[in-house]
Amino acid sequence: MGKYFGTDGFRGEANVNLTVEHAYQVGRFLGWYYGQKSRVTPQNPEGRCRVAIGKDTRRSSYMFEYSLVAGLTASGADAFLLHVTTTPSVSYVVRTEEFDCGIMISASHNPFYDNGIKVINGKGEKLEEAVIQEIERYLDGEMGEIPFALRDKVGRTVDYAAGRNRYIGYLISIATRSFKNRKVALDCANGSASSIAKNVFDALGAETYVINNNPNGLNINTNCGSTHIEVLKQYVKENGCDVGFAYDGDADRCLAVDENGEVVDGDKIMYVCGKYMKENGVLVNNTVVTTIMSNFGLYKAFDREGITYEKTAVGDKYVYENMAKYGNCLGGEQSGHIIFSKHATTGDGILTSLKVMEVMLEKKESLGKLASEVEIFPQVLKNVRVHDKQLAQDDAKVQEEVAKVTEALGGNGRILLRQSGTEPVVRVMVEAASEELCENYVNQVVAVMKSQGHVL
Repeated sequence: MGKYFGTDGFRGEANVNLTVEHAYQVGRFLGWYYGQKSRVTPQNPEGRCRVAIGKDTRRSSYMFEYSLVAGLTASGADAFLLHVTTTPSVSYVVRTEEFDCGIMISASHNPFYDNGIKVINGKGEKLEEAVIQEIERYLDGEMGEIPFALRDKVGRTVDYAAGRNRYIGYLISIATRSFKNRKVALDCANGSASSIAKNVFDALGAETYVINNNPNGLNINTNCGSTHIEVLKQYVKENGCDVGFAYDGDADRCLAVDENGEVVDGDKIMYVCGKYMKENGVLVNNTVVTTIMSNFGLYKAFDREGITYEKTAVGDKYVYENMAKYGNCLGGEQSGHIIFSKHATTGDGILTSLKVMEVMLEKKESLGKLASEVEIFPQVLKNVRVHDKQLAQDDAKVQEEVAKVTEALGGNGRILLRQSGTEPVVRVMVEAASEELCENYVNQVVAVMKSQGHVL
């Protein structure tokens, strides 16, 4: 991770540590950088740099959109505006319509006053680290001045809502069966899914119930969506729905709720879809890609079904890198970022809900029954604020205690220490047969960290 860009773009509080000047500079750099690489093609007869831009529903998204457009056009790029749309739709448009890159303005599941700039390369993937480093050098004034475009070389803006509509059509084409007579609840988090999700489910014949679908710029993710799943749980039970799906602010993640109002998280979704794909002979390499934060119970279930798995660092960026390197076709995170690489290069919440519906319909089973095959182990995670997170994690006494816990757990749990990417915090997580055991083992390790003088 860099000074400005983390695992999922440049994120911060609007007009505090992410400003319109930052957005303008990012636009200036991208327009200049990709402008040098643009070539004449049938879709781009002038050989100009073409950048697709989408945004979520935050009040500040409009401000950042205009700043990015100013920077892009000043560097000679044409900016194609998708307006309010999802992150995966920007990825889809970029990779299928020969754009040089794409930009999504969103802070995902963060509160409305935060925002972010996610940059997507011409393949529809998260931007390469080497290019991010160059952007950061420009932001810090370590590069020479970028020339302005002059006269007829100045860029223009294009209303490109048609690109979003093509993405909607693409999602509809993926479904294998009609959703007729299925009562489906959608929690759109007052975010990007508001412009897409209902259209897709209605077109597929579902009896669609939509909540948190009235964004006002200030209510994105507020007591709704995948970060507040209890709202959808209650709604599904009260309205007798067959299933519910909750998205986050930019709709690149999805959590589900079964017919009983029980949460089906990303781990269980990967199990349900992975097992189904294996049964149908389409689970490439017989492998599902997870992160180190997936639950121990998921791995036990995969072992039982003869499905192998990979573990990556936290972040769907790293999940996709593994999938691309080895050709794996299913991967994701417990939080609901699920990637089906046959159809997408990023996590896609709406696509994930369509794939869950496919399994339910083809197997003629409820989601509750399908997901019940995974026994989720109790988990306790404590965030420990420390003076130096690297020293705290690497301390010999701490590692000795971790080894003791690992030995005590045997094959019935695990312990994980992980540094926060943004705070002076070491996360201590234990999964075991009971919450009491988890608490005891976590406290053992934290006590050693305190005795060694690491804890603030």
